[in-house]
Amino acid sequence: SAMRNSADANIRNLLRDRVYRPIGIADNEWSIGYGKTFEVDGLPLVAAWGGGSFTARATARIGRLVLREGNWQGKQILTQQAIRQVTQSAGLIGDCGMGWWTNAGERFPFLPRDAIWGAGAGDEVLLVVPSLDLIMVRYGNDLAPEASSQENIGQYLFRPLMEAIIRETSNTGESQPPYPPSPIVAELQWDSPEKVIRLAQGSDNWPMTWGDDGRLYTAYGDGWGFEPRTPHKLSLGLAAIEGSPLEIRGVNIRSESAEQYGEGARGKKASGMLMVDGVLYMIVRNAQNAQLARSFDHGKTWEWAQWKFTVSFGCPTFLNYGCNYANARDEFVYIYSPDSDSAYTPADRMILARVPKDSLWNESAYEYFVRIDSAGRPQWSRDIQHRGAVFVNVGRCGRSGISYNVGLKRYIWYQVYPQSDHPGGPRFSGGCGIFDAPEPWGPWTTVFHTDGWDVGPGESGCFPTKWMSPDGTEMWLVFSGDDCFSVRRAKLILRKTNG
Repeated sequence: SAMRNSADANIRNLLRDRVYRPIGIADNEWSIGYGKTFEVDGLPLVAAWGGGSFTARATARIGRLVLREGNWQGKQILTQQAIRQVTQSAGLIGDCGMGWWTNAGERFPFLPRDAIWGAGAGDEVLLVVPSLDLIMVRYGNDLAPEASSQENIGQYLFRPLMEAIIRETSNTGESQPPYPPSPIVAELQWDSPEKVIRLAQGSDNWPMTWGDDGRLYTAYGDGWGFEPRTPHKLSLGLAAIEGSPLEIRGVNIRSESAEQYGEGARGKKASGMLMVDGVLYMIVRNAQNAQLARSFDHGKTWEWAQWKFTVSFGCPTFLNYGCNYANARDEFVYIYSPDSDSAYTPADRMILARVPKDSLWNESAYEYFVRIDSAGRPQWSRDIQHRGAVFVNVGRCGRSGISYNVGLKRYIWYQVYPQSDHPGGPRFSGGCGIFDAPEPWGPWTTVFHTDGWDVGPGESGCFPTKWMSPDGTEMWLVFSGDDCFSVRRAKLILRKTNG
């Protein structure tokens, strides 16, 4: 009925002229409806339950059109809304969409949740994974006739594919970093492990922000903070940092309205701190999923937002600029998180939200990064279900801290890899990555990457902007390695430029 009043009611002609020819699919590369037409009430209809035949090349082009949400080399062939409607779970058994299977219900837990696929006879498959920028086409015979098609596809196709991506290694045995080398930083040199500063033994987390009074404000988890320690162990405690990295003085801030109790996931913990226009904000995880709090008196008393992030944003952190949010790019505040409901579940990708800095308390003011369009501009949506990946590292997206290096004009993102061979986790042993970009949404490149750092990378960390040199080539990492307030100097060796 949707085609009854169209200029051409023949679905084959419509597909040919509106979709297939514009994306470079020749007429002899496809057919639909078993090549038959059925006339019903004057309309030439084709079978919708099967009967499509496409070359592998044509199938890949359809996959690319879907991956780019209907855009083909700058021209919008199909609307984003149409692509999203047919590829999102319709809430049916199997989480299928309209002609597509989806992984929204994590049918295959090893596959990214945004994966979608079409399947035909003989286990022929078109897989599209936006978070990996991946299209895969598989043609041939049945993978294993004794099992169902979906089981075969998962076991013999999707799982080996994801294992190959995750386990891709270089000749040195280190995993490959998820992004190419930084065009600005040639090398990062760390102070020796013996020079790492360790304070506040037994306390971790340590997100930080630069306050309007010149102090750094931070929060610790599952500990007692700085000396003199608090009488009772806190799940969430507050502190201020005075002085330079070589002359640090940490002062606990006691606050009945902020402090929390409960070990591990049982207690709320701060994952981000930010001061904007004299107001100190804290974003807290383990709160089903995350919750915002604010203080107008430098952390002494706090007010809690009446709403929460209940979809994803299980471990959010703020992008930090300079003192009291000086040198900010624009009037927005940016919040990053692994795309997971929990800080304890590694994700395949990072996501990004933004909100006007004077509207952090307003839930309806938040927008969510969707994608970069063909002109290189970020696209945003107020619907969190439309969120896209701002950063991808399959199975290795976890806790992090990000800040702006004004000397280099680069965003510096420290990420702890969740995997560890130590029973105490990455606080004591594991890997980490440092990534940089010219904009909050990328494009990301790699400054430093290792699967096994020479000290424990901590559960999280960040580079406080107060402790960056004017030219940006010296920074100090604050991280929770060895379950302490740990500080380590990094020197950046820049690439030589012509002229």
